[in-house]
Amino acid sequence: MRGNSILNDLRSTFTRDNNSLNQLILVNVLVFLVLSVVAVIVALFQLEAGWYLRISRYLAVPASLGNLLYRPWSLFTYMFVHAGFFHILFNMLWLYWIGQIFQEYLGSKKLVAVYFLGGLAGAFMYILAFNIFPLFRNIIDTSFAVGASASVLAVVVGAATLLPNFTIRLFLFGNVPLKYLALAMVIIDLLSASGSNAGGHFAHLGGAVFGFVYIKQLQAGRDLGSGFNRMADWLVTTFKPSKKSRLKVSYRNPNPSKEATVKTAATSTAAATHPKVQQESIDRILDKIAQKGYDGLSKEEKEQLFRASKQ
Repeated sequence: MRGNSILNDLRSTFTRDNNSLNQLILVNVLVFLVLSVVAVIVALFQLEAGWYLRISRYLAVPASLGNLLYRPWSLFTYMFVHAGFFHILFNMLWLYWIGQIFQEYLGSKKLVAVYFLGGLAGAFMYILAFNIFPLFRNIIDTSFAVGASASVLAVVVGAATLLPNFTIRLFLFGNVPLKYLALAMVIIDLLSASGSNAGGHFAHLGGAVFGFVYIKQLQAGRDLGSGFNRMADWLVTTFKPSKKSRLKVSYRNPNPSKEATVKTAATSTAAATHPKVQQESIDRILDKIAQKGYDGLSKEEKEQLFRASKQ
């Protein structure tokens, strides 16, 4: 029973509309758990660790352009892989705290766009820095980056750019406006750009820059994530299994004695009241709910769905 309940909860998380924040967190956690279980199995059976490292490397984004050429998918997978429990813990906490604010004001689709595009911007900044600065010349071929930090910082800086004076309560610091929180995080990354985790900090900066530019462009009337959202919608529509409507609408004349009156009144609305036509219309409405949520329906569509549910 509990196993089925957990599976139902997971299924609900991925099928519920406007739930992108929880979906992103869940994917990160599931990837971390799977890789951690593999690591435990390798240790218990004293297996050769080389193949496990190869799996991790194939998911991590490399600094070398030559290595990237053979694993372009890593530009996306790296933002769901973490190097330890505290790495994923703090990333997911920040994503949950600030992601709620971002999603509340801009919606789920824009949150997903900023997460992915911010992650891509972080990977680009990381690769660019390692191929430009002489400091990294000797380690470029063996350097890889993992983590959602660039994506998370894109969300944090985006939220701070949109709502600079929005305050959150931090332990030991009290109420802090988002603009100062984001500024502090960016300054820390700048000052750490030549340290032991230089690649990670450059990736953070790339995500931060994208988050700032995204909101500024959005305020100017240009959505940099619109193309990504269209592609995501197409993928969801293409690979989502079609579902038959469970709402059955039937028609029956309840008062045979008034058949002539009913026929006269139905003449101008024959297409709307015909059971087959009405069922097709309801199916279209339900498909629209699956894609855009209930709030995406027009007033007429909501009224039609309500009337059909009462029949």
